Amino acid sequence: MLSAVTISLVPEARGGPFVYWDSLTDGCREAAERGFDAVEVFPPGADAIDPRELRTLLDDHGLSLAAVGTGAGWVKHKLSLTSPDGAVREKALAFVRSIMDLAAQFDAPAIIGSMQGRWGDGVTKPEALRHLGHALFKLDTHAADLGTVLLYEPLNRYETNLINTLGDAVTLLTGIGAEHVKILADLYHMNIEEANLADAIRNAGPRIGHVHFADSNRRAAGLGHTNFLPVISALVEIGYAGYLSAEVLPLPDSDTAARQTIATFRQIVG
Repeated sequence: MLSAVTISLVPEARGGPFVYWDSLTDGCREAAERGFDAVEVFPPGADAIDPRELRTLLDDHGLSLAAVGTGAGWVKHKLSLTSPDGAVREKALAFVRSIMDLAAQFDAPAIIGSMQGRWGDGVTKPEALRHLGHALFKLDTHAADLGTVLLYEPLNRYETNLINTLGDAVTLLTGIGAEHVKILADLYHMNIEEANLADAIRNAGPRIGHVHFADSNRRAAGLGHTNFLPVISALVEIGYAGYLSAEVLPLPDSDTAARQTIATFRQIVG
């Protein structure tokens, strides 16, 4: 398993669970200095990143791109894959595809988290799930065309009322026949929704394509009450060899959160 750390370039998301902010240049430099293998980037849109500049930054600092987030689609542009408005859903699909196209240039996946939306306000739960499944089916095809995967992230009940557990995500993806959509297992969300984190990981098995490495309080690993050893054992059992990416609050500050994360990573992963 490899380490990664988050960089948010979205001012509207300030206060959220991202370690580094505002500057891709500074974020990559600091991630390399702390010893991370990769960065996970959250841009305002695909056109906010120059692929040549990003490639240079990654190469200069010996980093990989772990994933690219689509959260700005909701936070900044108010786009949702489950909106009752069909035109909004189409714009949301286009936004996700553009992020997928950017990420694929670096053999990295895109992430769908908050853009999955929720039911209510003009859309019933069955309708919202149908919209979500339809969108993921289309994006699964796009991922296949790109030769990459898409990451779908179950969120806790306070952030969505659609899919909250890894098991529910497996059911959704199996139901639509998705072959190129993997599950993002976020340990913070799982701490709220799963009865047993390790069992949930084992049950999801090879469907897991990415892990957000966060403690129970969404702070850096080691600053909450999550027992990470059973989690790592379960990931080893399912043959997971991807990233443990720190999508955590930058508390008490970014550098301390980064140092705490990499220290815990080295302690439990080696």
